[in-house]
Amino acid sequence: MSTAIVTGQPVPGSSLESDLRALGFEVLPAADAAEAGNLLAGVPADRRVALVDARFVGHLHALRLGLTDPRFPLAAIPGAVTAQPAGRQALGRALAREAAAGGGTDLAVDGLVTALDADVHRPELGSLVAAVPDDPQGRNEVRQAVAAVDDEAVRLKSAVKSRDGFFTTFFISPYSRYIARWCARRGLTPNQVTTASLLTALVAAACAATGTRIGFVAAGALLICSFVLDCTDGQLARYSLQYSTLGAWLDATFDRAKEYAYYAGLALGAARGGDDVWALALGAMILQTCRHVVDFSFNEANHDATANTSPTAALSDRLDSVGWTVWVRRMIVLPIGERWALIAVLTAATTPRITFYVLLVGCAFAATYTTAGRVLRSLTRRARRTDRAARALADLADNGPLAELSARFLRRAAKLPAVLWTAVGSALLLLAAAIDGPGPVLVGSAVIYVLISSEALVKPLKGALDWLVPPLFRAAEYGTVLILASKAGVNGALPAAFGLVAAVAYHHYDTVYRIRGNAGAPPVWLVRAIGGQEGRVLLVAVLATVLTAAQFKVALTVLAVVVAGLVLVESIRFWVSAGAPAVHDEGEPA
Repeated sequence: MSTAIVTGQPVPGSSLESDLRALGFEVLPAADAAEAGNLLAGVPADRRVALVDARFVGHLHALRLGLTDPRFPLAAIPGAVTAQPAGRQALGRALAREAAAGGGTDLAVDGLVTALDADVHRPELGSLVAAVPDDPQGRNEVRQAVAAVDDEAVRLKSAVKSRDGFFTTFFISPYSRYIARWCARRGLTPNQVTTASLLTALVAAACAATGTRIGFVAAGALLICSFVLDCTDGQLARYSLQYSTLGAWLDATFDRAKEYAYYAGLALGAARGGDDVWALALGAMILQTCRHVVDFSFNEANHDATANTSPTAALSDRLDSVGWTVWVRRMIVLPIGERWALIAVLTAATTPRITFYVLLVGCAFAATYTTAGRVLRSLTRRARRTDRAARALADLADNGPLAELSARFLRRAAKLPAVLWTAVGSALLLLAAAIDGPGPVLVGSAVIYVLISSEALVKPLKGALDWLVPPLFRAAEYGTVLILASKAGVNGALPAAFGLVAAVAYHHYDTVYRIRGNAGAPPVWLVRAIGGQEGRVLLVAVLATVLTAAQFKVALTVLAVVVAGLVLVESIRFWVSAGAPAVHDEGEPA
């Protein structure tokens, strides 16, 4: 239950109290600031409290946006302000100051909001109306404005992301928003829809694993259904403002789990037909994960930097001013909607091998396009990276105890940029794995790689291209596992490698969303327990060298189970705890 304190004299014919009750508020009247302050003090500390001007006139959804969004401690629209427990003290102090100043019966809620000594979220209302008219004529004009706008139509429209991919915008959202409304009216939660999307994707993967044509067709159809539900859960959250920390985490992690489980299902189905495509499946997962790390690293590196004044950014802005180029540019980067539609159609119409070939080519082109543009922006940008950005990049690097130890001995950083050292070390490691395979050369290259990894710890990652350091580390680690598992030449080695990379990738995604929520990286004990990226690289290189192929397969399986167990237990503990941050991705589609 939440409490709404309505200030001032009631207005005849007003629906304010009934609207507030419809939103789940207990309504209490207050004549002035002093009485409002007393009422606020009497409300249980764990309750949300709203302060609303009795003269308020506006849409019900405007009140919903301003007073019920759980993501913000303090939020306000014209004539109303709300405070969750974390923001109650700031509201109480403002009311106390107003009462001490002799505030009369006409408590100005908007003026009170202006005087709050804390950040206040102000939602975009668009065509929704929210106003505090001073006289009957003004009230009638505002009521006419309210009647002229369809509240429900605005609510449905706002349920859809303002920036989404072409396929999602034109082939999914036109009807998925109505599914979201249907779910809301039946009391379903976004988390339930998210779970249904995961289960549907897992059934799709199981159908693909049958290796039959009817199974592939069913898998493609179910994958599209899963994506519809994936869009619906976010639209349901925006439609009903049912945001939660757990829901954000589920939405962020389940997308990757669904896609990579489907890759595994395709590989199993191909194996039933006598075609081994596990290397392609693992390659697709690695490429997609590295693409995401490029996105995350670039965004974190520029999170709080000044505006990008580079010529590349200016050209991008000019292209965005031409309508059709916006959609072309969104499509060629293969966001989740286009990617899943491509996978679904190819699964139903072709073979797993063709599906992976097309996916790899498409994702490689998209990665080249986006990374090249970001490199050009970074090289032509005149801005200095902040300490926060450098810390985020260091956390994303995922260096462990071996890099820490070597950093103590190096102490002074090399004069060359860290990104150059990282690129050289990664290339050396991958070439050694591909050309020489398991052996002393590989182990020596892994040792050099460990020493080079410490460069990301010795000095802050504030260079123009230092955001490339984490994705280069990801490519080196994942690529080494893929190459060595392929060279093992025994059944089960590549599936074991797929499991190991999936477990480590989950850890890296978990790190990203913790950083996005300003919660910092995972605890040091976890990073050390799973070795850090450089420790895992060295361990895999040594295992491949000293063990037989069959033993190496078993070692990869054990390592995958250990890493998955540790990161999952810690991740679940963190994200369901009371202190976990609320992370909501309303930006670029993944």
